[in-house]
Amino acid sequence: MAAKLVTANWYDFPQYYDAAFRSDTKPQANFLEAAMEKYCDFPVRRLLEPACGSGRLVAEMSRRGYEVVGFDISEQALKYARDRLRRRGLSAHLFKADMRNFQAPGPFDLAYNFVNTFRHLLTEREARRHLELVRDHLRPGGLYVIGLHLFPPDADNHSCERWTEQWGGQRVTVTIRVLETDRRRRLELLRMSMLVRKRGGQQVRLRTDFHFRLYSAAQLRRTINSVGGFELVETFDFWYRIDEPIELNDDVEDVVLVLRRTR
Repeated sequence: MAAKLVTANWYDFPQYYDAAFRSDTKPQANFLEAAMEKYCDFPVRRLLEPACGSGRLVAEMSRRGYEVVGFDISEQALKYARDRLRRRGLSAHLFKADMRNFQAPGPFDLAYNFVNTFRHLLTEREARRHLELVRDHLRPGGLYVIGLHLFPPDADNHSCERWTEQWGGQRVTVTIRVLETDRRRRLELLRMSMLVRKRGGQQVRLRTDFHFRLYSAAQLRRTINSVGGFELVETFDFWYRIDEPIELNDDVEDVVLVLRRTR
């Protein structure tokens, strides 16, 4: 059966987006708890997730007993997240807001932001503003965990990544292709394609083009240091192994940063 092509923002289809990343949920949640144990000398109870999307981590951390607050710019994603919480008998405070301008009922012990969402902030001003807001919502000693891809100096300007997830009788194949790279402006144009195969042979194909901001290791360090009030505690890769930190340098592309509020 031919796939119906929908050219739309894939964040507006949270049921498919969620399936594409669901295998990361438990490793990421386990990493957050390991980071709490390793770096926090106080009980961690309150969590903040900027750009929480479909709520897969909101629900998982709520299930583990934390008080979770999350926000997103997508009404469809928030509705999906609230429905998920209701179905599972869980609770969290969710609201609509932008990463560049939000106010949440803090302070929080820990905030987290995975899956490159930080790179949706396309200018240095936007990135700094977001970091300042998160910092101001954290208690002293609180953590901000950020996961993103870097762009080393020798990176390929045109790359492609593909993976497949199966869940609930459907198979979701995601293809991420770099269409354009502008090193001077530090922007890359990505095409995110998603092929969903459902029971009975029905298929849906989604296509979304959008920009991400580019970061080398040095550029990322400069952005963090320019904000003030954060220290980079340690860096990890996407295997989420708390006992195996890595160096933040031009040899790595996938990084998870553990930032701590210092004041």
